Amino acid sequence: MRERGILCAHMRELSSLSLLPTQRLYTPGPLSTTPTVKAAMLRDLGSRHASFLRIVSEIRSEILELAGVDREEWAVLPLPGSGTYGLEAVLGNAVSEEKCVLIIANGAYGDRLAQIAAALCVEHLVLRFPESKPFDSAKILSLIQDCPQLTHLAVVQCETSTGQVNDLRLILRLAQSLKLSVIVDAMSSFGAVPLDLGSSPIDYLVTSPNKCLQGVPGCSLLLLRRSALYACSSRSYSLDLGAHLSMLDSSGQFRFTPPTHALLALHQALRELRQEGGPAKRYQRYKTNAEVLGEGMSRLGFVPLFGKEHLSPIISSFFYPDDPAFSFPLFCHLLSERGFVIYPGKLSTSDCFRIGTIGNLFPSDMTDLVSAIEQVLQEMKVAMPTRGTPSPQTTVP
Repeated sequence: MRERGILCAHMRELSSLSLLPTQRLYTPGPLSTTPTVKAAMLRDLGSRHASFLRIVSEIRSEILELAGVDREEWAVLPLPGSGTYGLEAVLGNAVSEEKCVLIIANGAYGDRLAQIAAALCVEHLVLRFPESKPFDSAKILSLIQDCPQLTHLAVVQCETSTGQVNDLRLILRLAQSLKLSVIVDAMSSFGAVPLDLGSSPIDYLVTSPNKCLQGVPGCSLLLLRRSALYACSSRSYSLDLGAHLSMLDSSGQFRFTPPTHALLALHQALRELRQEGGPAKRYQRYKTNAEVLGEGMSRLGFVPLFGKEHLSPIISSFFYPDDPAFSFPLFCHLLSERGFVIYPGKLSTSDCFRIGTIGNLFPSDMTDLVSAIEQVLQEMKVAMPTRGTPSPQTTVP
């Protein structure tokens, strides 16, 4: 009887959780997920159980298919931990003591690659560009030609600190012509933003389930060219990619305890990505979200970091209003009370905030957010500039 009473209490608690007010996450991850992705986690599976091993195998096959690469040449490795764990594992395995990596950065996450390399004592050079500007391929080529010791190049496809989607085509062509191995941080882009892996010099790509794949946090996802990985040597016991992959390939099991519930959610999220029509359809939805958001914010008088010609489908950054009545912590709090969660900015040179347009969000959600922002501005008594009037904060060095 006591056990039945405990079970009934747990069921009542679960029922009450479903009645809690929900918040929409306008963030670059973790992000809003579908009820069915959440429901996929409501069961327990042993990490060595045949059902779980089948699910992991299906996840690995599905991601290879999404990437458009051959399973004989490429491998998918889910690695427990956040996306940063995956990046540290790749840098620590790929760039051995006699090698050197060029890190191209135009934001906080490019800088993070450099911080990881420094912590690992990986030989590296950093070429930085302004946070609001695209890469300059001529400068990249000049540096590469002046540094014959370079063997690798690392770059972020979507710089989540600003939302900028970096065009990697010229960089990849340069790397291919100079025989450099490429590492791509595709954390906020894989599953929506196009990237041709098969015919490029990319050997390592790191992404996360809780971005465009619309799963939940718990692991990073590594796409590895097998021939490149076989030539690696690890600087770490727990992040030894060769050992992880060998175990997964030979037995289907993880070397250490995997995030079982997060992988169950990812399995369902990948099914829903197929049902939506694949990455191209998802990209179009995100792009439409960004357009609706941009038009609404412009109507309110906000100035975006990037113009329409560089619109990001992932996340948009907006300058603070030029009014002393505006306080971002209060602005963020009042939006959260209404069920809308946004992120502060990560721009080092100006005050901005960020609004994500990915996840289980649609154009109507963007319209709802803009309406809530208008209400909050009125409550805060913030005076916005007339539409079309430039703000003094729009200049970014």
